[in-house]
Order: sequence, then structure tokens, then C-alpha cells
Amino acid sequence: MEAKVYTEIRALFTEYLTEKKLRKTEERYAIFKEICAFPGHFDMCMLSDRLEQDNFHVSKATLYNTLDVLVDAGLVVRHQITVQSVQYELRIYADTHLVCTRCGAIRELRNSTLKADMRNLKVSRFTPEYYCLYIYGLCSKCKFKQQRSVK
Repeated sequence: MEAKVYTEIRALFTEYLTEKKLRKTEERYAIFKEICAFPGHFDMCMLSDRLEQDNFHVSKATLYNTLDVLVDAGLVVRHQITVQSVQYELRIYADTHLVCTRCGAIRELRNSTLKADMRNLKVSRFTPEYYCLYIYGLCSKCKFKQQRSVK
């Protein structure tokens, strides 16, 4: 992530904490910084592991609470892709997701035409702020395995 973008998002986080009269703790900012280092989706275990690798020890409760704050602030999106799988990503990266119904793999779909269509979408009596689209199907690996097993 570019330093300028990180600084802007961090300022929004600080503004949110001030507005809600929440404490601006070292833990919250360390967790936020680690989240910004992820290029896409992450889950709680990945975040916890990264913080531990950096020798920054924090409780699971603090991780969950901070993620709840970031979701409420609109800076992080929570994805409940399957019953067992909860993943997160920075809202600036939330876009279109291809989800394999067999193995659960998730891939981003970067499509400029679709992005333009979504930006120009007019919805009666509603003002969209952002979107996140899920397309479910089979990834190429699962499709290949399925075709091999049929033969």
C-alpha cells in the first residue's frame, strides 16, 4: 500500500476513534497497520500470526474488538463467505470475488467495465457507498478434478 493511501486511511481511523470517543491505543494502531500490509483477504489466524511474527503480542479479544471497530468505521469489510469461513479485507480492496463452491478458494475479479457499471448504477431511494459482489462456481482446479472423475 502506498504511504499516502495508508496515511489517509489512518487519519480516517483516528477521526472515527475521536468521534466515537474511543481510546487511540498502540494495539489498535499496530493491528490496523498490519491489516494494511495484507494485499487482499485475511482471516483472524493470519492476522494473529503476522502480529506474533512481529513480536507484537495481543489477545484474540483485542483483535476481534479492533476488527469490529474497523468494520463499524467502514474501513474494513467482513466477508462471511461460507458458514465456517470469515475473512476480512480493507474496504478499498473490496470488489468482486469469485468463490469456489467446492474448495472455498477465493479470487478477486478485476474488471474495469464491471467497476464502471457499478459506479454508474442508480438505485431508487438509496445511495450506494461501496459494493462487494460474490460470484459462486467452480475454480479451474475443481472443475478439472470433476471432469477427470466423470471419465
